[in-house]
Amino acid sequence: MQFVKKTSSRMSIVRLIVKLSLAILILIGIVFLLNKIDFPSPVKNIEKVIPNENFKIIK
Repeated sequence: MQFVKKTSSRMSIVRLIVKLSLAILILIGIVFLLNKIDFPSPVKNIEKVIPNENFKIIK
């Protein structure tokens, strides 16, 4: 029995396209699922008082 090495590039291109499409579908699924999660927005307003003495007038 002889072993025959298949060297067609068509099969490698098809496999590459299948793998890329699968990876893209997984990424789209992850983005879709993260979009469904409702993250709470912060309620507390952050205010910082800056004293007037820190300002410099530049002419």
